[in-house]
Amino acid sequence: MLYLIPAWYKLNTWSESEQCWYVRREKSEYDDTVKQVQLFHRNRAWAYRIIILSHVPNFRHFLHRQSIFRARYWSCFDAMCEITKRKMRVFSFKDIKWPEGVEFEYTPFAIVAYLDGVKIAQVELGEDGNMIRIDMFSEGELIRRNIYDDRGFVSCSEVYREGRLYYTDYLMESGIWKFRQFAGDGHVEINPKDPYFLLLYRGKEYRLKYEKLRYDDIEDAISEVFSEYIDLTDDEDIFCIAMHNRHMNVIDDGLVGKKLVLSFFGDRIDLQGQQLKNMIFRANYIVADSPMLARNIKLFAGSDMENITDISPYDSRTDFGVSQQMSVQKILVPVDELDDEVFTKVIQVLGQYLSENDKAQIHLFTREAAYDIKSSLLKKTRKVLRNSGLDDRMAADETMDTSAENDIDSIDMVPVRFMVDQCVDELSVSRCIREQRILVDVSEKPEYYVQIAAISTGIPQIVMTKNQYVEDGENGRIIKHYDEITKALRFYLDSLANWNEAMICSYEMGKRFSTGILLDKWKEVIKGVG
Repeated sequence: MLYLIPAWYKLNTWSESEQCWYVRREKSEYDDTVKQVQLFHRNRAWAYRIIILSHVPNFRHFLHRQSIFRARYWSCFDAMCEITKRKMRVFSFKDIKWPEGVEFEYTPFAIVAYLDGVKIAQVELGEDGNMIRIDMFSEGELIRRNIYDDRGFVSCSEVYREGRLYYTDYLMESGIWKFRQFAGDGHVEINPKDPYFLLLYRGKEYRLKYEKLRYDDIEDAISEVFSEYIDLTDDEDIFCIAMHNRHMNVIDDGLVGKKLVLSFFGDRIDLQGQQLKNMIFRANYIVADSPMLARNIKLFAGSDMENITDISPYDSRTDFGVSQQMSVQKILVPVDELDDEVFTKVIQVLGQYLSENDKAQIHLFTREAAYDIKSSLLKKTRKVLRNSGLDDRMAADETMDTSAENDIDSIDMVPVRFMVDQCVDELSVSRCIREQRILVDVSEKPEYYVQIAAISTGIPQIVMTKNQYVEDGENGRIIKHYDEITKALRFYLDSLANWNEAMICSYEMGKRFSTGILLDKWKEVIKGVG
């Protein structure tokens, strides 16, 4: 059996809760574990199971969004609370027993409950219209928050005092609290009337008693239950761990003597500390998401290890874009990793280039979720254009109110040439990239998903950092100075032949990152471990 331990944690806590439907997604849900599950599940390569160490009451919805709904899993928090239910259940706020005479107001965002004209509760819904929590109020102050599991029961209940979280009860399906975590010092108390947890393994149930009734930290309780579950597994089982600081202690203690594959993804974990170095030497295999990260791991470990490889967390798909069908030439420019000096230089170069190509548009690309990021980037762009002697109206915000825009008889109207594309999740990135004519990424760490999406749609890339997704003169250009951006843009946007040649090279390069190739690499890893 292959066990996958993901790093799905919200704000570095032992939870990953569903968010309200009207709140912009804070971060991408896609990572190396999602790709691994997709590969192994769809191709039926190995028997696998996900081990969830965090509290994820709406985990089934997460699996559905990632198209892996049938994935098998074991939840540590389910075991801690003796939860056995597996299937989702439609559960409405109307199924709850409310005080007699309560009235509901359906606002554009949430459902508010009133009793005698006083607000007593607010019902929050998830992206699929499912109820995720109910906030309860007394005299206008939040006193309790019930968080619901997508299987139709209250998963945990947060109690507030004077507007601050006091403690959190984690509940059984029956509604009885199993353990209580206090917000002050973080200690956990087990319900003395029912101090047991339940392990389900290969159709058998193992009901065990907690070693203590009080733990200094919830991590200690998680570690105890996790270790007991691991003791049930076989010696030949393999554990693939998404490396993250949050669960470092738990897996370090619980997986002693087990076969380990450590999966490193982006900058999710800092390469520092003796504990991490020890785990690297203990591991049977190391998987990095890029050759550069693999080299950094070797440098950190101080060893030219052979049991390490790089496997792309993204696969390529032949997905013809629509940029050739559009009269405008959209230039996608990721800006999240650019400091102020580099941002200024890039905007100056691009602003000057627009004066010679009236078909071009600059699309500033960001993965930031902040609601005001668009206006902030455009304001920053206008300042650079203005200081460079260029017309700052090229980066006008849609909310701006300028005389030239309001006067329909004005002959001095300037078309907007700078836009912002805010794409937090991978689906919005894919939609965005299909309309782009070219990618210009001059950051030191280009985002791999954007680059693989560019390869899939066949658009050329202009970068300053060499990596496995760009070959100079083939599917793009690797430049050394910002002043070379203009020359590279002319090469691809002035000549359709050059652009088509890069498109063909992109599709050929995409074969290196096909699903079959990635699966073959994983087969080598599993073979090397086993």
